Amino acid sequence: MGNISDRKFEHIQLATAAQTGVGELNQFFDYEPLFSAHPDSVDLSLTFLGKKMQAPLWVSSMTGGTGPAKIINQNLALVTKEFGLGMALGSCRPLLDGSKDFSDFDLRPIIGDDLPFWANLGIAQLEELIDEGKLDSVKEMLSRLQADGLIIHLNPLQEWYQPEGDRYKRSPLETIETILASEIPVIVKEVGQGMGPRSLKKLLEMPLKGLELASFGGTNFSKLEKLREKELDLSKPIDLMFVGHSALEMVNQINLLKTELGSNILCENIIISGGIQDSLYGHWLSERCQLTNVVGRAKGYLDHASSIDDLRKFVTGQIETLKMAKSFLKAK
Repeated sequence: MGNISDRKFEHIQLATAAQTGVGELNQFFDYEPLFSAHPDSVDLSLTFLGKKMQAPLWVSSMTGGTGPAKIINQNLALVTKEFGLGMALGSCRPLLDGSKDFSDFDLRPIIGDDLPFWANLGIAQLEELIDEGKLDSVKEMLSRLQADGLIIHLNPLQEWYQPEGDRYKRSPLETIETILASEIPVIVKEVGQGMGPRSLKKLLEMPLKGLELASFGGTNFSKLEKLREKELDLSKPIDLMFVGHSALEMVNQINLLKTELGSNILCENIIISGGIQDSLYGHWLSERCQLTNVVGRAKGYLDHASSIDDLRKFVTGQIETLKMAKSFLKAK
């Protein structure tokens, strides 16, 4: 319990520093302190993508195939296993050209068989593989990784800004339909701009295993590519990097589409990601979303992934915050 006198003295010393203004008030929840005890045990588990997770938290696609990536990915896999989360790999493109980076991505032995674990490729690489008649190499890669399926990332703006970027020959829709016809389990995501209502509607009508929002407000890969320029490229101004859709906008649109489409929705699992700066905001969006969902973050995990102890503390903080939110908060 500590010394009460010491604690009271600390309260007096810190009272000024602890002042807050109304402008700092969280506007997303009603705080209801009357009806619960402190949450020693709150069940946060859910079934998502056919597997039981212990908390609705998703480690979104980040990195692979570069120096420090191995220890980062292994640490992410360790906390995924320890806390019962879901995880997606960064782009697995290096595995299509050889096996030298395979150990960076070989995380199923750490995560185990019972949790979601998904590989990741860009639409441009898949278009190329289809043209070359090499789609079986994707199935082989998924088998080697023991992954549950493939996340396809859409990034036309990033590719346009990237000096080494690819150019789509066909619409991503055509490529996705070809992948689905090959019976590869698929999740579709953007990479930081989000997607508009027409794209969302079409994707929800397709037999996808899931949809990741990757909305505007977090890491913007169009901006990232612009920042990579050694010299300013005036032929690619910054205008396009600021188009997109926020997570809240996309969640609201999904709810409208759920009402509009009803039983015609074939994709019912949503990973809410992009601009999720803290656990409470993610929880608020999750409570609003009317389809089965988890909250995905990338940079939040990446910031702590070099130290397994720091990463464990970060994930513990997210989970304990969710337990308190379930006990004392009601989403507005």
